[in-house]
Order: sequence, then C-alpha cells, then structure tokens
Amino acid sequence: MIKACDLKKQHVIDIDGAPHTVENISQQSPTARGGGTIYKVRFRNVSTKNKVDMTYRADDALQETSFETQEVSYDYKNGDRYAFMDLETYESFELTEEDIEDILPFLIEGMEGITALVSEGRILTLRMPDTIEMEIVECPPAMKGASATSRTKPATMPTGLIIQVPEYIEPGEVIKIDTKERKFLSRA
Repeated sequence: MIKACDLKKQHVIDIDGAPHTVENISQQSPTARGGGTIYKVRFRNVSTKNKVDMTYRADDALQETSFETQEVSYDYKNGDRYAFMDLETYESFELTEEDIEDILPFLIEGMEGITALVSEGRILTLRMPDTIEMEIVECPPAMKGASATSRTKPATMPTGLIIQVPEYIEPGEVIKIDTKERKFLSRA
C-alpha cells in the first residue's frame, strides 16, 4: 500500500484488478481552514490504454501492483511490430505499434536505457529515460540580428518528432530532450 501523497510517476497501481500507470499528478491545497491537500491523478490502463482520472486525499491508501523492471534495448522495426531485447538474459520480444505509441517518437534503433515493467512474465509497459539525446535532421536557419528576445523554431528529429528549439540551434547538432514534457533541454 502507498499513500496518495507519496505517489510518483513511476508507480503502477491496481485499480479494479487491472494495472494502471501514473501519467500525471497535480495537487490542490484548499484555502479553507482544516482543508487537506487533494491529489488529482491521471492513470492509464496498461492493457487498454484508457485514461482514468481519480481524486485522493493525502492519507488515502492505494494498492501497488507487483512488477519487476528490466533494462531493454530497442533493436529494429518489422512491419508494425517493434523488436526489443532484454539486456540481462538477451531474450527478444516484440510489441505492436499501438502498445508503445506514446514512446514511438523517441525510439532509435540500437537505443538502450529503456525500462520494461514486467508482471507475471507479461510486459506491462515500457518507460523511456527522462532525457535522451538526438541529432537534429532539419530546422530553418537562424535570422541574425532579428530580435533581442529569445525565440524558438521547430526542429525535426530522425523519428519525425518536432521540438521547439532556440533560434541559434542548427541542423546536425545533438540536443538533449525531456521525454516527459517533449521539450528541448540543452545542447548535448
């Protein structure tokens, strides 16, 4: 059991007998005296991918799903199936495009550092590292002396992901990307 106030994005919670990953957490502190903090949590069902929004008080207890984590690497795409390999046992497994649609914009062949959540021998979900590095394939040129303010421009990654980057960034540069917010962090 875990309290709602201790909930983090990496937790997997059992809701009505099905595992749900924590997608987003926000907290509200009421202005009335004696009002406790309220936690609004968005869960995603691991198997159906449906969203579930729930509200909890700080002391509410939630049931965690038992699972293991395994480090995996992304190997290749075969049609609409994506092949991964467990880095400890070197066993391969495949997932469909709809199973991993939320991480597709970040997958590059040979990528390591991906974490698989496994329960009873079944892959529940894959998690990307918090930050990854990618090379910019295409972005418009910078306009010198156009403005004193910091402006952004769209940059296209090898996977088709488009991220807003500062105007001084050029094609071919490697940048760090926040995978949760899908935002530019810095040059690599």
